Amino acid sequence: MRVVEVIARKRDGGALSREELQFFIHGVTDGTIPDYQTAALLMAVVLRGMTSDEAACLTDSMVDSGQRVDLSDIPGIKVGKHSTGGVGDKVSIVLAPLAATCGVVMPKMTGRGLGHTGGTLDKLQSIPGFRVDLDIPEFKAALRAVGTSIIGQTASLVPADKKLYALRDVTATIGSIPLIAASVMSKKIAEGSTVVLLDVKCGDGAFMAAPADARALAASMVAIGARAGVRTEALITNMETPLGCAVGNSLEIVECLETLKGRGPGDLVEIVKRLACRAVVLAGRDETEADALCRVERALSSGQALETFGRLIAQQNGDPNVIENYSLLPAAKAREQLTASRDGYITGLRARPLGLAANLLGAGRTTLGDQIDPAVGLIMLAKPGARVERGQPLMEIHHRDRHGVEAALALCSDAITIGDERPMPHSVILDEVR
Repeated sequence: MRVVEVIARKRDGGALSREELQFFIHGVTDGTIPDYQTAALLMAVVLRGMTSDEAACLTDSMVDSGQRVDLSDIPGIKVGKHSTGGVGDKVSIVLAPLAATCGVVMPKMTGRGLGHTGGTLDKLQSIPGFRVDLDIPEFKAALRAVGTSIIGQTASLVPADKKLYALRDVTATIGSIPLIAASVMSKKIAEGSTVVLLDVKCGDGAFMAAPADARALAASMVAIGARAGVRTEALITNMETPLGCAVGNSLEIVECLETLKGRGPGDLVEIVKRLACRAVVLAGRDETEADALCRVERALSSGQALETFGRLIAQQNGDPNVIENYSLLPAAKAREQLTASRDGYITGLRARPLGLAANLLGAGRTTLGDQIDPAVGLIMLAKPGARVERGQPLMEIHHRDRHGVEAALALCSDAITIGDERPMPHSVILDEVR
């Protein structure tokens, strides 16, 4: 079998067989298929799509590229969670210790930033010493000790996805339903989860901007999970506006800590609580979501979820003192403010330009080998619905030596719309697929 023939078949709109997909993934994993041919096939998939059978076979092949984690010796139902990515999306960092505090075992294998979106691993690594490269015995030890662990893809777990993920980030092949579905579900199946909760982002800052596409992606992942014997549910959540108020790695860690201290932004808290309640019910800790909500709110208000996060940080070699001393996190001393051009109400705050602005400051990557700056980013001082006056600060830009500042300010300015009428509030949770 020749890879060029596989590329040509997909380029021409044909369906790839299980054998062709296994051949492709094997070649990606062992390096016999070069990056330029891998990128060509990824682009062909973006342009031509895949059938549901192809997406399921691609997922299976990616799982089989490495080992599966056997968590059967850890008691309880293991609830995995994954987000399709958005701007300011730090849900997992709050949810994992909260769910663990509620008695849910939550294994979490996650990735780095893609395109204009941030990555959970990049955010966690802004905590001094925090290790995301645990091996499987260390991962299982963390699950036993803390109830959760958040790691990157090891060399042995879905190695094909690790290569494809990095290439998709720099070849404009991110926003493909079958590629996203296979990437997400291969990690969830390989990490040993018995139940999977998905947060499918929809809107300007998501890879799925249209509601119909978000629902199609959710349905595809739920179907892949069902075929693999893994109960899978999906929430579709709003990503027109960034989630929370912080965009940037260490800035988002501070917002996560504030949320665990009961001072988080409403949109972030709403999604975290909803997912935590479903995790509690699916894990069999409570029978109803009403009872689960009481458990979740107690875990937050008591400070126990914050304490669990501290244990997670320590378990993965990070410095838990960041919980009370934010100065231990990377910080950019330079600030620039964007102010309101007129009086009125903020009627729009588009997520994608703000994600791109953060990347230009150095918070994300534009090429495969880029190093990120964990300290830079932006803080939204007002969000849609807020009344503002001309000259009032709307955005605080954290930068180093003005790197990327002018372009970031222009993007931030374009992202904000100010009108005369207060906009109707928008729903944070748009739909669910079970």
